[in-house]
Amino acid sequence: MPVKLNSPEAASLLPVKGVQLGFAEAHVRKPNRKDVLVMTLVEGSKVAGVFTLNQFCAAPVILCKDFLAQKSGIRALLVNTGNANAGTGEEGLNRAKQTCVALAGLLNLQANQILPFSTGVILEPLPVDKVIAGLPAAIANLKEDNWLNAAEAIMTTDIVAKGTSRQIQLGGKTVTITGISKGSGMIHPNMATMLGYIATDAAVSQSALESIIQYAVNKSFNCITVDGDTSTNDSLILMATNLAGNTEINEDDVKSASADFIALRDAMTDVAIELAQAIVRDGEGATKFMTVKIEGGRDEAECRKVAYAIAHSPLIKTAFFASDPNLGRILAAIGYAGVDKLDVNALKLYLGDVLVAENGGRAAAYLEEQGSAVMKEPEILVRVDLARGDASCTVWTCDFSYDYVKINADYRS
Repeated sequence: MPVKLNSPEAASLLPVKGVQLGFAEAHVRKPNRKDVLVMTLVEGSKVAGVFTLNQFCAAPVILCKDFLAQKSGIRALLVNTGNANAGTGEEGLNRAKQTCVALAGLLNLQANQILPFSTGVILEPLPVDKVIAGLPAAIANLKEDNWLNAAEAIMTTDIVAKGTSRQIQLGGKTVTITGISKGSGMIHPNMATMLGYIATDAAVSQSALESIIQYAVNKSFNCITVDGDTSTNDSLILMATNLAGNTEINEDDVKSASADFIALRDAMTDVAIELAQAIVRDGEGATKFMTVKIEGGRDEAECRKVAYAIAHSPLIKTAFFASDPNLGRILAAIGYAGVDKLDVNALKLYLGDVLVAENGGRAAAYLEEQGSAVMKEPEILVRVDLARGDASCTVWTCDFSYDYVKINADYRS
């Protein structure tokens, strides 16, 4: 089961004015499950996106980048699960375009006003006829309070749906932010095999929204890893419908770091962090949620090297699954992380509040029973002080259990 994570209550996912969501059971891969999602946006909405850096990116990722660059005014999103439409060449692009054309026709829009997304098995042709056949049903149940159904409709190997909401005050106006995500395995920074959609009714300019998404993704989805695999379909979309009635947050607010800009940026980032952490908590077969915090680095880049060396190590992740305080594995990972001229005698390693290593070796007061006690907890902090500067970073990861192998071995069956 996921680590301290439950599916959200439907009522906790607040409607966002100007966003409607509808789903269908289109049997894209398996029968009797929600697998097509349509999201519509009121005219005048702003949309920003960031996508996978995997060079074998999926056909819908290519189209999304193209349509966003055209600045045609995005009015709808279309998501299918069960098939990634990746590794499908020109035919994959054609099939993704067909879904956009079909939805545009039903909504009286242009095809380049539709952003398509797919998730599921790679290297198989998208069953475009099934996706298109599901569109009328998805459109028929479009409504603002359908966020939980939407979260369920984008799941693949996820055990629970992922979603959260916030409300803040901007200039005396109540602003709502609601987001959903999916992801469980094939998770690694530079996005992961994840889809994330965060909407707000705040009035915000395109440039300000672009600034917010870059800030938010680097504090959230680019700080998680389950297994070190970067997928082909990763996408995060921020949407603003401009219906809250607040004074528009614009580029001048970004430059001056106005109070309203900071409040909106931080609230949307908090939503992104919660969604990103939920993906790790639902990591395929995960039993432990681990926070890896690196302090005292010369810059953030070297802190990230150390953090990911620890968070990616199968030896470390399996030790945490077994609650085995074989913590020399962490020292080894720090050592091979690639930090130039690292003084191993100066750094300190903590497990929770327990000092494990200092002066180049085991801390004199450390007892293995202390390490074992910390590792039995479902949430664990690994902290490293590099003692060479003021930079820091935090990464979230999970353990590797027997179920991770089972889930991925059986994924196509």
